[in-house]
Amino acid sequence: MPESMKERLIKKFQEEIQALNYELKLELPKEIKRAREHGDLRENAEYAAAKERQRLVESRISMLQKRVSEIALLNVDRIPRDRAGFGSTVHVVEDNGDKLVFQLVMPEDADAARGLISTTSPIGRAFLNKEAGDSVKVTTPGGMREFEIVKLLTIHDEAT
Repeated sequence: MPESMKERLIKKFQEEIQALNYELKLELPKEIKRAREHGDLRENAEYAAAKERQRLVESRISMLQKRVSEIALLNVDRIPRDRAGFGSTVHVVEDNGDKLVFQLVMPEDADAARGLISTTSPIGRAFLNKEAGDSVKVTTPGGMREFEIVKLLTIHDEAT
């Protein structure tokens, strides 16, 4: 992965961690304090909601910190140079004639409407290690789809 892409991902996650830490350390304690002032905590929906949000924020921070560590350790040289892998842009023609472009991304960056598909999704997994000219059949929740890869740009191509 080009350092710039690696750095952008790390920066994006670190910014989210910073915002979540602010919420966890400054905003949520105020909400919990306010909710406690309303009396009996067993029947206090505001208190329960604030405590649940606190657990969710702590969990998200932990997941993001783990992802930052994984990205920092990612060895760019292990990503294929001639086959689809993380960061690749895959130009395909679907069996119905539709021309589509997909980029293989991490799960948290996936946005199918924008052509960003996770390497762990059915379509993403089907494209991994494929080359231009390969045909790919994928069983999706919507049924069987078939694609022909007409052009492939790997993360290495896009770095140059």
